[in-house]
Parts: sequence; C-alpha cells; structure tokens
Amino acid sequence: MDEASAQDGIGNRRRATRTILAVDDSRTNLHVLAHRLGQLGYLVVLADRGSQALELISARGFDLVLLDRVMPEVPGLHVLHEIRGTRDTADLPVIMVTSHDEPGAAVEALQAGADDYLAAPYPFEELAARIERTLSRSDRMEELKRSNLALDARIAARAIELGEVRGELAMARVELERRQRA
Repeated sequence: MDEASAQDGIGNRRRATRTILAVDDSRTNLHVLAHRLGQLGYLVVLADRGSQALELISARGFDLVLLDRVMPEVPGLHVLHEIRGTRDTADLPVIMVTSHDEPGAAVEALQAGADDYLAAPYPFEELAARIERTLSRSDRMEELKRSNLALDARIAARAIELGEVRGELAMARVELERRQRA
C-alpha cells in the first residue's frame, strides 16, 4: 500500500507529503514560506536563484514550484520557459508569485505556461488554497494520463488479437478453397 492510500488507526486517509520548490531572491520570503507551508504538511525546498531552481528541478522531482517572477541573473519567466520546454517537467505545476504588480505581468506569466499567478500582498490562506487547487488538478491530470496509457495498452493488445484472428481467417479461407478445388 502506498503512502497516499495509507490509513491511520481511525480509518482516515493520509495524503503523501507533497514537495514544493520555493524560488525567490528574498531569503526572508523563502523562510516565511517554508515555515508556513511546513505547518500545512508540505516539504519545502528553497532556491534563491533561477539557475539553482533549474538545477534542483532537473535533479529531483517536485510536486509544485512557487516561482518569483522578478529575480536577478535568471528571471522567473526564463525559468518557467525552461520548465515548459523540457519533456520531463513540461507538466510540472508552477504558481508564479511576485511582489511587483506590473500591468500585464499576470497575462504574460499565464501565456508562458504558469498554472496560476499571485501578486503580493496576498493572504497566505489564498496562496494555500491556490496550491491545493493546483495540486488537485495536477493529480487529476496524472490519473487521466495513467488511464490513457492503460487504454492505449488495451487497444494495442486488441489490435494484436485482431491481427491474429485475421491471419487465422485467411488461412481458413485458403484451406477451404483448397478443399473445394479437390
């Protein structure tokens, strides 16, 4: 039984610990996020640079990325483009968070592939709700992908069976024609 479907002694389902990568050039913001999200049961990994975030993403799996839009060196939009441009991470949920509420910034981030966008100041409860909603949607998409793969496998198996039956039918026709000529 996996951790996601494990039950405690009372019969309640426990969810697997979800891992969030928080990317922000402000160490203060990162530590506050890690503390608050940790209290909600998330495992939070911190990165204070876009390049560091990309290294971490390629090295290990995350359930979600909280990505600051404005950072020195490698901006958040560049990190987002890299995430979306890599096959292994193209579907990784990303919520872009920023303290700079620039006109059009949300549209630009969403067009670049962000799953959600949140401008500071925001209530932490709103961020928590957006994280939960994004993770739930991601879970449903993963389940749909698994179902599609299972369906594809069943279709392939049926196609093989159909090919075998067609081959047997062709051989039976040849045998019938041979007997009719004899």
